[in-house]
Amino acid sequence: MNSTPHRITKAVIPAAGLGTRFLPLTKATPKEMLPVVDKPAIQYVVEEAVAAGMSDILMVTGRNKRPLEDHFDRNYELEEALQRRGDQDKLDSVCASTELADIHYVRQRDPKGLGHAVLCAAPHVGREPFAVLLADDLIDPRDPLLARMAEVRARHGGSVVALMEVGPEAIHQYGCAAVEGPSGADAGVRITDLVEKPEPGTAPSNLAIIGRYLLDPEIFEVLRGTSPGRGGEIQLTDALRALVRAGRPVHGVVFSGRRYDTGDRAEYLRATVRLACEREDLGPGFLAWLREFVRAEEPVGV
Repeated sequence: MNSTPHRITKAVIPAAGLGTRFLPLTKATPKEMLPVVDKPAIQYVVEEAVAAGMSDILMVTGRNKRPLEDHFDRNYELEEALQRRGDQDKLDSVCASTELADIHYVRQRDPKGLGHAVLCAAPHVGREPFAVLLADDLIDPRDPLLARMAEVRARHGGSVVALMEVGPEAIHQYGCAAVEGPSGADAGVRITDLVEKPEPGTAPSNLAIIGRYLLDPEIFEVLRGTSPGRGGEIQLTDALRALVRAGRPVHGVVFSGRRYDTGDRAEYLRATVRLACEREDLGPGFLAWLREFVRAEEPVGV
């Protein structure tokens, strides 16, 4: 099995989830299309992949995900209307998503978990290393996580997983990694074990797996032999654990930058507010209003 580092040009974005935490909104609207300021969340993820040099994007979708395809496709009527009006700024924003990358789609017919979604990408990926980006995690472009992961993979080969320190009360909500090696900001560490959503009090560390992976194509062979695990689903964490136990190189990058979780309602709202405040065109006025709003909502005498 080949684990020689190569430049990664293919990215897989699993986008077949039902988005039940955002019901009733996601009854007819894919959760990946929820707006973060004025762009759907999925566009931020595609832009991150493109910024890291990936030009071939495969989205693994399910039912009711047609709006994803429409968003990254041409809209000739809208483009012509904006051109007739001379509204170049809006025309550029509409065309931007169309011109980002070469985007393909494959359907995950059965909801069998993240590992199964990744396995659906095997015919498209072939024998090349590839990235997996989960659409719920937005990584701030000022903190180029994928580039750091690529550096670690170029040094060690194999697969690389993004990790982040979380509190002990939250680690059971994530896949968790036991590691050896240096610690510190964006450090590359060797992973010695992985556990998917450990029972409270049993986690081997406080390092949670977040939604960025650089994977060697050997992962497909392992996934084909991986039995359903936590939640009755085929877990990518379990397949990576099998690689670790087989002595294959699996490393982690401990990320300390800005990450926005759009899969949680409260975190989604915080992400929208943070990104809006940082926009040159929206930030000053929105931040001024926000300060006034907070002052008005404070209890009297506080």
